[in-house]
Amino acid sequence: MKLLRFAFAGALFVSAIAASTFASAAEFLTIQLKDGPVVIQLMPEVAPKHVAQIKALAEKGAYDNVAFHRVIPGFMAQTGDVQYGNMSKSFNAQRAGTGGSDLPDLPAEFSKTPFERGTVGMARSQDPNSANSQFFIMFDKGPFLNGQYTVVGKVVSGMEFVDKIKKGQGGNGEVSDPDRMVKVTVGKK
Repeated sequence: MKLLRFAFAGALFVSAIAASTFASAAEFLTIQLKDGPVVIQLMPEVAPKHVAQIKALAEKGAYDNVAFHRVIPGFMAQTGDVQYGNMSKSFNAQRAGTGGSDLPDLPAEFSKTPFERGTVGMARSQDPNSANSQFFIMFDKGPFLNGQYTVVGKVVSGMEFVDKIKKGQGGNGEVSDPDRMVKVTVGKK
């Protein structure tokens, strides 16, 4: 009987570990780029509404084939315009970066999490409560963004592939014939 209790306790322990692994896997986003996968650890404890929206868009495939429309060397790569940035559906080079999604804009969730190399932040207009679907990945530190933009995650693997994203020209970083997010999925893929 004692052996049976240990076996049962062991099974519960293994189930608990599996459940926590499953739950934590949902807090990752994998972006397949032309050169390889980029895994982002999402931060729902920092920006729960923004993370939920990114996950919802990824789960319905809205980010697949969306261009990196603005890429500034030494600063960041911006993507996520599902309205005008989808390179297999509705791509509009002149409007890419001005659209969002069919989901509502989000109230700012600013935090003390700093913008460093690999930080993922939400793009927005002048209105702090205007983030929707667009986000950016930092190439380097950007302390001037701290407390001004919502941090949603951090690249935990594949930053070398982010570094290979085609860079834009000029001060605003517009990219002609841009790279794209081939596929975006929730979890580690």
